[in-house]
Amino acid sequence: MSGFFGPLEPDGRVPPRQQTRVAAFLISAHGALARQFGFVLPATFDAAWQTELNAQFYRESEIVSLLTRATAWIPDFALAAMAASWEMAWLPAAVDGIADHGRGQAIHLAILAHAVHAGIRPAALLPMEANADDPFAFALRRIEFESSRLLQAQILFLKGPDLVPVRDAVSAALEQRHAEVRRLWGEVLGSIGISVANDGKP
Repeated sequence: MSGFFGPLEPDGRVPPRQQTRVAAFLISAHGALARQFGFVLPATFDAAWQTELNAQFYRESEIVSLLTRATAWIPDFALAAMAASWEMAWLPAAVDGIADHGRGQAIHLAILAHAVHAGIRPAALLPMEANADDPFAFALRRIEFESSRLLQAQILFLKGPDLVPVRDAVSAALEQRHAEVRRLWGEVLGSIGISVANDGKP
């Protein structure tokens, strides 16, 4: 087991099997976010946080599109069962004390997005000798850059004054989501020979 992708191909590219499984997981997570952001977008905006939902919807869609094109895909027959468990994990979860359905969906999405963007650092898996011209390696670096930007908006929303009355419930839901995302990410990495620490990071 290693903490990085590899052994790399002779040209320094990430092996297609590792690309396929990691990309499938990332597409599942970011695709679920894109779908859910798109579903909760109102026809017209009457609050600043709704405009942020719109921006995040497009960013998540771009991540999925980038990975779809940049990955060297190969058949992976284990993905069907794995993807089914991932998709179940992304389903909306209610947060205690949130009476407004629309606001509750936005909070759930911010919690899930925070866990995905903070808990998954795919570029950290790239060894120093990885080919900088590998489209997959470039895509992972781009995703990590975008995740760091998106994370700031989620932090501002989750720590905003509007959520003070339900701060404890939001914090508990956030902790639970982080643990779940770390577990799933760790399982994916372990299945392709990458070791992870207890916190889910390589």
